This record gives sequence, structure tokens and C-alpha cells, in this order.
Amino acid sequence: MKNLFVFIAIIITSLASANARVTIDITQGNVDPMPIAVPDIIGATEPMASLGRDITSVLIDDLNRSGLFKVIDQRAYIEKPASVNVRPTFANWRIINSQVLVVAEIEELPDGRIQVATRVWDIYSDEQLGAVAYKTPADNWRRAAHKVADFVYKTLTGEEGYFDTRVVFVYESGPKEKRVKRLMIMDQDGANPVPLTDGLNYQALTPRFSPTQQQITYMAMFDDRPGQVYLFNIETGEQEQLGTFRGMTFAPRFSPDGREVLMSVERGGNSDVFKMDLSTRRLTRLTDHPAIDVSPSMSPDGRRIAFTSDRGGSQQIYTMNADGSNQKRITFGEGRYQTPVWSPRGDLIAFTRQYKGRFYIGVIRTDGTGERLLTESYLDEGPTWSPNGRVLMFFRETPARRDGAGGTASLWSVDLTGRNLRKLRTPGDASDPAWSPLLP
Repeated sequence: MKNLFVFIAIIITSLASANARVTIDITQGNVDPMPIAVPDIIGATEPMASLGRDITSVLIDDLNRSGLFKVIDQRAYIEKPASVNVRPTFANWRIINSQVLVVAEIEELPDGRIQVATRVWDIYSDEQLGAVAYKTPADNWRRAAHKVADFVYKTLTGEEGYFDTRVVFVYESGPKEKRVKRLMIMDQDGANPVPLTDGLNYQALTPRFSPTQQQITYMAMFDDRPGQVYLFNIETGEQEQLGTFRGMTFAPRFSPDGREVLMSVERGGNSDVFKMDLSTRRLTRLTDHPAIDVSPSMSPDGRRIAFTSDRGGSQQIYTMNADGSNQKRITFGEGRYQTPVWSPRGDLIAFTRQYKGRFYIGVIRTDGTGERLLTESYLDEGPTWSPNGRVLMFFRETPARRDGAGGTASLWSVDLTGRNLRKLRTPGDASDPAWSPLLP
């Protein structure tokens, strides 16, 4: 992955009053998309103008998919910006009910790189909200688009975006009775899918990103021995086994500082939660209960762990301190709760719930209050958070016919309102997504 260097990044506060400035409060339960205008990126030559149109297309797609913005159809625009440095005629944008205008310009630099300069204008107050410029290799233009989208998102919401990220997932192929599962990685919008494993010697399951580096951990299933946990370096392609365990290992996940891996280990037919120090490979047992304890996920401050246990008679979500103490149940609903994942913001835990033959993706506060179900289908499972904690990705399966054919697995995203549900494009069947942090 090529680095995209920030050339200049400044946010200029509007000179108008705070009441006049356009902003979006994304903490509300429901958010009506903000109408904004995004003209094609300006280019002085046809090659640059063509590349600018490509970047604009990705930028518009990012903003629309967020659910917070509605980009107005370009055919309604009255004015065509001539330069990023020319102050727009705000009346021309108010006529089409735009609240924000995003103007950008692309130029080729002497060293062959491109620079994309962007300004965000508040149509109500006739003021600039922010400006930014990025330099990057020309073939890295999609990342430039995502970086601009992140800048617009942060300028209008005050929070980091999530567009310049990647997703690792399990790519599934072959007949249902002989499914091949291998790891694949792609941009968060489905572009640039690249296989990481070939699926020839083992099946890859439950990949999870490191929060601190371009590394993932995952579970490998072999025909002749129990599943084991591996580390995979995305940049180099190198991978290593974490250790040899006597029993099956499940659902590995990094700690927030990337120094430990949480996992479940089966011993004597029973599964408990463990953590491994990656520098010493020392394994520490955190639960010791005759029930099945699985799917650990650590809070972003590293102090608490959520996990699933059936010790109360049904599969529910529990929390405990990072050393295994103070274990307590936080869900009490009917059905089964699975795959808890702590939000990067620390305020919520996402989960899968199974009830009366249906599956749901939901969120709950860390003290067990405020449960909300965001999706429902035949089978929704495996939530993963965007790095800003505002969007969830998961996989959805559709039922097969009686002969076993016809079922599919696909990746979906939903925001915390539950209204912005969208399917992601993948090369084929896909499951077990894991969202990366913002790329460096």
C-alpha cells in the first residue's frame, strides 16, 4: 500500500456565528441526510480532468453511503466552479437547496505525483469551513478520494471519518458440502480485492485487524488437527503460528494496544477465555468455569473484556476486568447472544442475537442498558466496528434451497440509527468481516 502524504491540512473556523454554521449532530437517534453539492474536481488538462471525475465519483459514493449526506444531482447545478481558489457565488447554490459546497482541484506535479486541493464552503453563512490538500502518486487516486471524504466528514461532524480504511474477510467458494474459505482484503467500499491465503491447505476463519499495525490474526482449520491461531503481516505476506495448543482455539482478537491476543481455548471439551502476550508468548487463563466461555473482546481502554457464556443456562454476554475478575452478566433477553464486540468509542457493545429462528445485529451499553436491534434476517452475524464507532459491518446469509443450492453469504453495513443498511460488493460469497483502523 503506497503512502498518501498530507501536504497541508488546515481547518478554518467560520467567521459567522456558531448558530449559522452548518454542522451535523451524529449523536442523534435519527439524522436526515444533509444536501450538499460536489461538482467534478477541476483539472487544467483533459487527463487531469478525467482523473478528477474518477476521484469525484468515489468521493460522492463515500459521502452518500455514510447516510449523513445526500449529494445533489450535478445536473441541477447552476454554476461550474472555475478554480478551487475562486470564491463561489453562494446564491447559485442556495437555489438548489444545497447547504454545503465541496470544491476541489487536481494538478500534476513536476515529480509525477498529483495534488488534490479541496475547500468546504458553508452556503448559509457564505464562509469557508475548511481547506486541505493532498499529494500522492497518481495510481493512488482512490485513497486521495477517501481522504477527501474523511476530511469532509470531519469538517461537518467534528469526528474522524472511516473511508480511508480496508476490510479483511473470508472469501467463500465451491459447493456447500466442500466449501473453500480463504482470506481476502479490500478497500471499505469493495474496491481492490486481493487474496491473502489460497485456501488449499486449510480453511481461514474469524480474521481480526491489529489496531496498531497492518497485521491480522485469524483461526486456521486443518483436516488433520485442531484449529490454531495465526498472525499474518499484510505488508510482507509473512505469517506465523501463535503457539501449539492442546485443544481447539477460537475467535482470536487483538487487545487495543496490539500487544496481546485474546482467544478461547478448548480443553477437555470445555472452552475458556485466555490472553497471550505477543512478546513472551505467555498464555494467561482468564475464565475457569464448566460452562462454555468464548468470543472475548477488550474495551478500548484495555480495562474490561466482554465475552459470551452459557453459564446462566443460555448464551448471554458477560463482562469482566482484564485480569478475569468481576465477571458479571449484562444481557438478560430471550434467545441467544453471541459475538460481542466493544466499540472503539468505548460506549457500546455490538452483538449477534438469535431469537425464534431469526438473527439480529444489535448494540447495548456496557452496563447492559439501552439494547437496540439494528438488523433482522434469516442469518445476520459477526459485527465489526468502523474505526470511528458509528457504523457496523456484518455478514448476512440467505437460505439455500432444499437441495442445498442457492444460499449466499454477503457483507452488509448499517449505521447506529439502523436506517442506513447497505450491501457491499465483493468478488463472491463473503463472511466474517473485520474493519481496519484508519490507514497511516
